[in-house]
Amino acid sequence: MTIQLLNDRYQVIRTLGAGGFGETYVAEDTYMPSKRRCVVKQLRPIHNNPQIYRIVQERFQREAAILEELGGANDQIPALYAYFSSGGQFYLVQEWIEGDTLTGKFQKQGVFSESAIQELFMNLLPVLDYVHSKHIVHRDIKPDNIIVRDRDGKPVLIDFGAVRESMGTVVNSQGNPTSSIVIGTPGYMPSEQAAGRPVYSSDLYSLGMTVIYLLTGRAAQQLETDSQTGEIVWRQYATHVSSIIAGVIDKAIAYHPRDRYSTARGMLDALQSIANPIPPTQSVSAPLPQTVYVKPQPNPQSNSQNNILIGSLIAGGLIGASVIIGQVLTKSSQSTADKTVLSSETPSTLTSPVIETPKFIPTNPSVPTQSTPTPTTSIPTVVNTYFWLSQRLITDADLDGKNGFELDIMRNSIFASHGRRFDTPELQDYFNNQPWYRPIYSPKAFSSKLLSKLEQQNVEYISKYQDRYDLRHFKK
Repeated sequence: MTIQLLNDRYQVIRTLGAGGFGETYVAEDTYMPSKRRCVVKQLRPIHNNPQIYRIVQERFQREAAILEELGGANDQIPALYAYFSSGGQFYLVQEWIEGDTLTGKFQKQGVFSESAIQELFMNLLPVLDYVHSKHIVHRDIKPDNIIVRDRDGKPVLIDFGAVRESMGTVVNSQGNPTSSIVIGTPGYMPSEQAAGRPVYSSDLYSLGMTVIYLLTGRAAQQLETDSQTGEIVWRQYATHVSSIIAGVIDKAIAYHPRDRYSTARGMLDALQSIANPIPPTQSVSAPLPQTVYVKPQPNPQSNSQNNILIGSLIAGGLIGASVIIGQVLTKSSQSTADKTVLSSETPSTLTSPVIETPKFIPTNPSVPTQSTPTPTTSIPTVVNTYFWLSQRLITDADLDGKNGFELDIMRNSIFASHGRRFDTPELQDYFNNQPWYRPIYSPKAFSSKLLSKLEQQNVEYISKYQDRYDLRHFKK
């Protein structure tokens, strides 16, 4: 048996698949000492007309250059190693990705959890945002075209449709080159793409249908469609998904492009706002009151001596909201804690806020004091409002008067808002009690690249402040 050698270099090991446009192989690069594995895609034009062949060749070279640029700048797109033509057929040589497609992972593990879908979104939407920034629509996003890489668990986007479109080039009645085929997979592509007019949100639709399959185990053809709106009906098959995440998916798969997220960045921002909601502000310049938890010290006289004053402020601006601030004035010697629950709605809606009346202490900028941890005190459920740390730079005025516990919570809230888990059990318990917390990444798997530059600066600033005044509660 003779083993096929392509371009006198690539030794075919096995065939991965075959279709109307050609075949795909796993091969070894015999020119490399490591004989590294690669994927070789053999593509054939649908016509043998010499005029069409020249046009196909030009388009193929152009699309290969685009693939080289995409794969060279983003490690979640396979690198292009080479391209060539031989015997009237065209070949792409690309990086071999060790891992399972999403189809393969579903067949092994079954229905995906909501947290797994959130992680998929968070890792894949930035890739789509990059692709779209190059004015490219992938056009064939589906479970078979996303590989979860073994070495780091990241999704890798494969099999862009533009090269196959080049193979479908024909000449119309006016003598102009055009494509005779529609790129995409039925059930995963929206109506405008089926009509040959894909837009950026077409890829978001395909991604939405992909995660619906992962959440329900049902292909698009097995799902009902609302006869009045044309929307896909799927939620009853994924009862483990929260209404918030389901709403994001529903918007991604809206029938009309104008009703979807217009960009991958817009969809990513919507998902991040779920884990990192921004409370309403009193004004453009005035920051919100901070919510800080300090371990209460027992004071048998406190119940009779506390004077409780409840006030409310209603602030109008670009977003309408209501903020109820509970404040309890106590003696300066008493250790207490601030805790405010804020409720925000859309500009046209004002809702009654939730009011809680725990112990309070006025924020009093002063020389920091060393916290004295009480090992037997459990960490209660506390509403965290440090989300402003993702919006502006921190200053000493924000930190003065806080003890080690407060500063540890403040700093780690930045990581928690991006779904990081923690090795310290007490710290993990604290964030587990936060309604917004969505744990996704283990401490080792969490990448600092998930933080914005501003967030990284704030983490470093708080950490240096803690070291300067020896204010650490959680030592690990």
